[in-house]
Amino acid sequence: MVSSLSLPNRAWFAMIAIALGLMISYPLSAQDSGTPASEDAPVVEAEAGEERAEEAAEAEGAEEEEVPVTAESVLGDVDTLWTCLAAFLVFFMQAGFALVEAGFTRAKNACNIIMKNLMDFSIGSLSFWLVGFGLMFGTTNGFCGTDLFYFDGDSDAALAVNSNAGFNWAFLIFQTVFCATAATIVSGAMAERTKFSAYLVYSVLITVIVYPIFGSWAWGGLYAGGGWLEGQGFLDFAGSTVVHSIGGWCALAGAITIGPRIGKYTADGKVKPIAGHSIPLGALGVFILWLGWFGFNPGSTTAVGGGSFAYIAVTTNLAAAAGVVGAMITSWAMFGKPDTSFTLNGALAGLVSITAGCDCLSPLWAAIAGLIGGVLVVLSCVFFDKLKIDDPVGAVSVHGVCGAWGTLAVGLFMKESGLVNGGGIDQTITQVIGIAVGFVWAFGVSFVIFNLIKFTMGLRVTAEEEMQGLDIHEHGMYAYPAHLVTEGTSQAGHIAS
Repeated sequence: MVSSLSLPNRAWFAMIAIALGLMISYPLSAQDSGTPASEDAPVVEAEAGEERAEEAAEAEGAEEEEVPVTAESVLGDVDTLWTCLAAFLVFFMQAGFALVEAGFTRAKNACNIIMKNLMDFSIGSLSFWLVGFGLMFGTTNGFCGTDLFYFDGDSDAALAVNSNAGFNWAFLIFQTVFCATAATIVSGAMAERTKFSAYLVYSVLITVIVYPIFGSWAWGGLYAGGGWLEGQGFLDFAGSTVVHSIGGWCALAGAITIGPRIGKYTADGKVKPIAGHSIPLGALGVFILWLGWFGFNPGSTTAVGGGSFAYIAVTTNLAAAAGVVGAMITSWAMFGKPDTSFTLNGALAGLVSITAGCDCLSPLWAAIAGLIGGVLVVLSCVFFDKLKIDDPVGAVSVHGVCGAWGTLAVGLFMKESGLVNGGGIDQTITQVIGIAVGFVWAFGVSFVIFNLIKFTMGLRVTAEEEMQGLDIHEHGMYAYPAHLVTEGTSQAGHIAS
């Protein structure tokens, strides 16, 4: 059947439809492309252009009145952000310490461990802001800082040192979390037998006296003034001695003063291991601390310029991994099996061992330093047990001993000027001086503090309270259902010490 509309007619019909479509769409497409759709369009467009020009001129004038944005100011803001983010990572380490200490001790003391870690940070934040920061970073009189107390980043005194108020506040929070770390180290070494009230007193004293004054000697020039150890060339980039050894030697003084836990050593002098209640909790804590260390070491650059924080992250990680291997092999060789708790502490030993030299050791020597730290932590724990110094979590060995080793490793292994690289012995001697001064100061002052507390308000709980657990006696609760908390028993695994 043939359509009534012939082929030529169809062609004409199609052409007419296309023309009508173009006529309808042309004005719209012209406006979209900026082409006038009518004779009035140029006038409207011109008026709009004048309005836009006036708005642009007003905006330009407003910008001239504001502080100009420069490359320097942008970089300062970026440094502030990086320093804050690093501080947040270091703060998260408080959770890691709490889990390690709780897991490596008995269930009946878990609440007490958590409370001590919580109060370390809370008291430390307040006391360091009020007094400690000024003692550490204020203008020095040769012994400690003399200003910048009740620190205000917007004050004239702070702005005279650094005109970027935002960075002043970032630096405060970063140094605060470092101070809290040093105080927290003591908690593990004195776990399961210390009065909570006595521990609170000590937390104040370490954050306003012990830590900040030594810090002013080694790090005072980072902000204002300058310390005498720093002036001699002592190098401790992120605190193997300033943070970890200081905390570790304070822990040693506390462990000696308070004495071992009941049942830790038999009458004939043998060591009776007291198992922690949860190795998985301890392991989670170690992984959190490993993560937090990427704020601890790379964050100590307090700047992103040059990308050195990425290099430091690599040396930090290599040392931690090597520490794990070193501790595992050593425990395997000594005890016939690769001990889980020692291997976990090996990671922390490697991290502490690289903290001083994370910026100046090559990746190879960073790994070697961490490996040696992993070996040392096992040997050190066994050594202190032979001396009958009870340290439930190995805090003295991890932080005190490996912190000293990490500081010495700078003089031995640092690029070009280290002894193994053909450098002189001067830097190594300077490092040894810093290590020795740190030990004498932290151990000596803390030993006096702990004994003053011991003979005044008392340092140790009663034997009955220790046997039944600090949770119920000091805090009126258990961390777990009461029927699961039993004296001296644990199915979680063995923690050698």
